[in-house]
Amino acid sequence: MSIERELSKRSGSKCELCAANENLKVYEVLPAKNGGLDESIMACSTCIDQIETPGNEDLNHWRCLNDSMWSEHTAVQVMSWRMLSRLRSAGWPQELIDQMYLDEDTLAWAQATGEGEEEENKVIHRDSNGVILAVGDSVVLIKDLKVKGSSMVAKQGTAVRNIRLDHDNAEFIEGKVDGQTIVIITQYVKKL
Repeated sequence: MSIERELSKRSGSKCELCAANENLKVYEVLPAKNGGLDESIMACSTCIDQIETPGNEDLNHWRCLNDSMWSEHTAVQVMSWRMLSRLRSAGWPQELIDQMYLDEDTLAWAQATGEGEEEENKVIHRDSNGVILAVGDSVVLIKDLKVKGSSMVAKQGTAVRNIRLDHDNAEFIEGKVDGQTIVIITQYVKKL
């Protein structure tokens, strides 16, 4: 059974965030470890557009999180927490966050994209051209890089997809090259 079919069944053919029943798509909640059903939600195009375009949120649309934050599915809880964190300056989202309980692993996943951090405390990752990098972006290596602790050399021009960010150091990202996860210094990559 396909992920789309399973998510449609799980969600009752509705957006798992706002309960809309049109323009539904599978949305993978990043950073995904294994992908699949447990790391995806069924979401409408309105929710996806606002998730992917910070600053473009319709505050009233997200009042739906009052219900979806109680979902039994971890990926829905994570997305609810992220959107409430993004909107918390409005007041009511912070009240809902205070009511939520996420276990340690789920909270770490929710915080993995940096959502919920104060702007002045956020670590911002930039590529060699100064373009801001985000979790899940794709980059290309602009120089041959020797991988420490191995004989592997990551070649210039290699595309690295679905990157992860180091939230403690703005110069480090992680990505897979030839099936091996490596740490890459941001000055040697260019966003695709």
